[in-house]
Amino acid sequence: MDHSLRAKAHAGALAALFSLGAIPAFAADTGGQAAPTCAKGEVWSEKAKKCVKASSELPDSDLIQGGRALAKAGRYDEALDALSLVRGRDAVALTYVGYSLRKSGRVDEGIAAYHQALAVDPNNAQTREYLGEGYVATGRIDLAQAELVKVEAICGTGCEPYLELAEAISAVR
Repeated sequence: MDHSLRAKAHAGALAALFSLGAIPAFAADTGGQAAPTCAKGEVWSEKAKKCVKASSELPDSDLIQGGRALAKAGRYDEALDALSLVRGRDAVALTYVGYSLRKSGRVDEGIAAYHQALAVDPNNAQTREYLGEGYVATGRIDLAQAELVKVEAICGTGCEPYLELAEAISAVR
């Protein structure tokens, strides 16, 4: 069997096992690591190495990682639930609150959350990218362009946040 056919067969077998629940499904996480896809109301606990009920008893790091994974998987309400349990003002948590709000159609609330995140960490290129995308969504291209300039100052023109925001801006021009 050639390599491409073997890879397709392997992928099909894994998909069948996932669908049967034989092995846990994983969703891509932008941090370069795989994040498990947990059931509704659950987040991945690094300490327990399994999905657990989202609660204020979990470490903020688990709530943030779980909320981020839920947001990236399009499970915005669940992400907001998990992130609302974070005890401190964390820039990443606030960024993914903003992301979840924006992606669920509450763009102005998302923009407000991004500003809160930037008050904690003004040099977060990811937050600035998402803020710029929020501005694009509301037709404020001048403000999106200003965020692009800030992203460039943080990480240059080759980083993912710069490229993603530049693409979003060029798509409306």
